[in-house]
Formats: sequence, C-alpha cells, structure tokens
Amino acid sequence: MSVADDSDTDQVLDPARQEALEDGQLRGEFVQEVREALEEGDEQRVQELAEPLHNADIADLIEQFAPSERPDLAAALGDQLSPEVIAEMDDEVREDLVDLLPPEVVASVLSELDTDDAVAIVEDLDEEDQKAVLRALTADDRAALEEALGYPEESAGRLMQRDLIAVPQDWDVGQVIDFLRAAETDDLTEEFWEIFVVDARHHPVGTLKLSHLLRAPRPTKIADIMLREQTLVPVDMDQEEVALRFQKYALISAAVVDDAERLVGMITVDDIVHVVRQEADEDFRRLTGAEEGGLNERTRDIVRQRLRWLVINLGTAVAASIVIGVFSDTIEQIIALAILMPIVASLGGNAATQTMAVTVRALATDELTVSNTGRTIVKELRVALINGVAIAALIGIAAGVYFAQPLLGVVIAAAMLGNIVIAGLAGLLIPILLDRADIDPAISSSVFVTMTTDVMGFLLFLGLATAVLL
Repeated sequence: MSVADDSDTDQVLDPARQEALEDGQLRGEFVQEVREALEEGDEQRVQELAEPLHNADIADLIEQFAPSERPDLAAALGDQLSPEVIAEMDDEVREDLVDLLPPEVVASVLSELDTDDAVAIVEDLDEEDQKAVLRALTADDRAALEEALGYPEESAGRLMQRDLIAVPQDWDVGQVIDFLRAAETDDLTEEFWEIFVVDARHHPVGTLKLSHLLRAPRPTKIADIMLREQTLVPVDMDQEEVALRFQKYALISAAVVDDAERLVGMITVDDIVHVVRQEADEDFRRLTGAEEGGLNERTRDIVRQRLRWLVINLGTAVAASIVIGVFSDTIEQIIALAILMPIVASLGGNAATQTMAVTVRALATDELTVSNTGRTIVKELRVALINGVAIAALIGIAAGVYFAQPLLGVVIAAAMLGNIVIAGLAGLLIPILLDRADIDPAISSSVFVTMTTDVMGFLLFLGLATAVLL
C-alpha cells in the first residue's frame, strides 16, 4: 500500500477549532463567549472566534442565537458570512436572514454557489422577492435558476447541479486531461468524482472514473475504459426515490436526464445525505403530527401545523369515551375496571406504534411491496400473537392476584391479547391501505391507528367484563 505525504494534517487538527467543539457540536462556553463579544460590540473578537470554524459550524453558531440576535451576529461576522455558510443553514434560519438582505446582495451570494444550493435559497423566497433577486442575476445564472424552478418541488431537477464534466466518447485519455487542465476551463465544476461520456446527441453513454483516467496511457480511447452501465435519474423523479437509488446501487454521483434522454445535470452523494436526513426528519415529525414544525420555525406556523392534528386526536378520544360511556353501569359495579382500562389502551397503542413506525419507513424505502405484503402480514400476526400471549399472561396473573378475582384476570388477559393482535394488524394494514390510496401514511396513520386501538381495547375489555363478570 502506497501512502502520500499529507502536509495538511495540522489543518485537520486545528487547536482553535477543537477548543470550540465538543463531540462535533459547538461548546456552550464558546457560544457564550461569542455572545459576550457581540454584546460588547467587539466585531473583531467575534470574527477571531469564528475564523477557525468550518462553514457548517458557523451556520450552527448563527442558529444557536435567538432570531432577534441573528442580524447583529451576521453583521459582525462580515466576510465570514460566506455563501457557503448561508447554504449550510437551517431552512427557516436562512429564509429569515435572506429576507434582511437587498436583492443585489442575495444575487451576489447565489452566483457563487452551485446551482442546487442556489435553488434551495431562491425557492424559499416570496414570489416578489424571488423576482427581484432573479432580475439582479446575470442572464446565464438567471436562466439556470428559472429552469430549475420550473421543475416540481423536491424533484431531481431542483436537486441537481448543472456544473459537470462531460466529454465525447471518441476522445482519448490525453484529450480529456488536456481539456481539464486548459486555462479556458476555469468555469468547470471544482469537485467531481467521475466524468460523464456523451454521444453526439448529448445522451450519456457511460461514465469515467478519475482513477481509471489517471492510470490509463494518453492514447487510450475513452470508449475502451469507460463504464457503460450507469444509473440515470429522470429530471422529474422525486428526491426520495433518487435517494433510494443512491442507496441501492451505492452511487457517488449520477447523471440527470431530461425527457429526451439528454444529460442536463448531476446529483452527488453529499446532496443525497441531506435528502435522507430531511426525509427521515419529515417522516418522524409527521408520525407525531408535528409535520414541518422544526425548532427554528415561527411560533405561529408551529401552532397552526400542530393544532389541527390535536383537534383530530380530540375526536378520536371522544370516540373512545363514547365506548366507555356505553359500559358506565359495568364500571360502577366493578371499580377495578376503571383502574385496569388505561393499561389495555396503553399497551395496545404502544404495540401499534412499534409496527406502524416500521411499516411507514418500509413503505418510504420501498422495502414493503405488493409482492411481500402477504408474507409481512403473516409475520406481524405471528409476532403480535407471541407478544400478546406473553403480556396477557403477565397482566392476567397480576390482576387476578391483586384484586383476588381470577375471572377478572382472565378477562383482562383475553382483552389484552385481542387488542395487541388488533394493534399489530392496524399498525401494518392502515399505512398500507393509505399508501395504496395515494395518501401519505406518515401523516394520517397515527390518527386512525390510535382510534382503532383505543376503541377496540375498551370495547373488548368492557364487553368481556360485562359478559363474564356480570
């Protein structure tokens, strides 16, 4: 194994940066030191503290401050508030900060970013601000952004970058190397891992890894060393589906093609990492009814997003209360039922949530398909039965001994077993049915699953108690 001399190791282990970070996060003491310097109006000290930080760390630093403090911090950072820092910011924080900047300044920032990062900033602007910023751009930059904004949101067209390296398939290695080194190619993308090979119609016909290019003799034809098998991404493909392709085929980059199969851009794995995190966060929040309510979002937006789901959950709680009301006479005669009812509902809800979380994620990642749905249902039913028997035995024995009523133990054991089985099936089938109906299961599943487990749990427990104990 050959090892090259690395003269930049000292930059990786920058003591000043290491002092500011702890486990990859900014230390609280460091943030407080920046805050004190800002309050004292010492902009030079603020810049000195931020100087060794990575762009992502500076973006994180800004997010640590309250919204009212961020404009002053941004002004104090001066040139350290680079376009790359703005691109690294949380969407809500970036949107608030960009709103404070004149259109000419925003246009200047966008011109220094890759197309995908520039699009991420522009698409969050109000329509009027968006038009003002686009007017301030050069004709080429404006045309590229307007084309990207013409694609659907969260599509490959929005995600891709236009700057890439593409060469004809009839070139040789020497021509490609000379092309990359030529002075007139200063506007080529700075970071890339592979070169796309195209035919005369600009259709991608293969890819050329840099390692293959550098190791091949100059006269070697590109067509002889390129990889003909490649994964092409349609420009209108949803970004979640793009991420699944990257994961499935272990891609580092992929060519994006239009309806005519022409090469129009590329997507790199660093963009996909952001998409994976974004989609995972989105699915998790939707399962809890929080949707887009992130920490940096405005209070009124968070309230509006969460309140409607709380109202819907109120409706499901009312439905469960109606079931309890039907058996009010039974509860009055056997007070122990009121003590044990929450246990039945709680365990059923937990069992359903476990299955629902796995199912929603499996649907999002295409692991759960039409071909394996039947097998998955049988498996989840088996799991629910085993878990149900174990939990039913524990609660049945405990309740029977504690209340000195063996029949009460039998009733709650039977109700618990039935509710856990129902919960397992509901947690699986409800997301599947919603997905088949083109309704996002991450948003709607929890409401229907909670209602099912609560209503059926109370109905089973109180119904059996009425039939057996009275």
